[in-house]
Amino acid sequence: MRLSFAGERILAVMAHPDDADLMCAGLLERARSEGAAIGVAYLCRGDKGQPDPPLPNLADVRFGEAARNAGAIGATIIRGIFDDGSLVDGEPGRAFLLAAFREFRPTLVIAHPPEDYHPDHQACAQLALSVSWMSASKGFITENLPPLTQQPALWWCDTFGMTGFDPTLFVDVSPWGPGKVDRLASHESQLARGPGGSSHPFAALVRHQMESRGRESLVEYAEAYRPHQTYKRTRAW
Repeated sequence: MRLSFAGERILAVMAHPDDADLMCAGLLERARSEGAAIGVAYLCRGDKGQPDPPLPNLADVRFGEAARNAGAIGATIIRGIFDDGSLVDGEPGRAFLLAAFREFRPTLVIAHPPEDYHPDHQACAQLALSVSWMSASKGFITENLPPLTQQPALWWCDTFGMTGFDPTLFVDVSPWGPGKVDRLASHESQLARGPGGSSHPFAALVRHQMESRGRESLVEYAEAYRPHQTYKRTRAW
């Protein structure tokens, strides 16, 4: 069985400026190759994950790193406004994401799962769940941006390290896996987060994860997902 992303509008809703490159860039690049429009909305500024030595303009650096990779795969990027560690499911976050949804108009949203390890990831999951419902409601008003015609489908992506995540859908990203790994080198600020600026082994960990998910699904490289099965967020594929 093979699904196609042709004609879809796919928005990854991620907490920090490297999360999409780590967790769902293979799906995004595959979808783009099949004719989908793709985008990434980062909710947090990326201001706390300091390398050694620290950078005074870290949020700008991290956005630049993410923007280069988004441009490389043809993705629209929406820059976050919330300080790392401050993200919650509340009115400011809902308003920001609602405007992003109505501007990009996704048919499919990819987000962190609620059980993920980082508090910002958990808040991001709840915001994606809440706003995916509100996005098609005429009662929630955004200036000059009409409601979506229907709620987008919602998929939870894998956790980093596959910890505690039970996938129900595997996406074959074999042709795009090597490029995904190579682009992680752009996140220089995060690679230098070890003691004395030593490198974080992002590339090896991500390659191992895609290989492991590939072994589960009988392909070379795969990413794992779990469609959110609730009313108006479930779709036939």
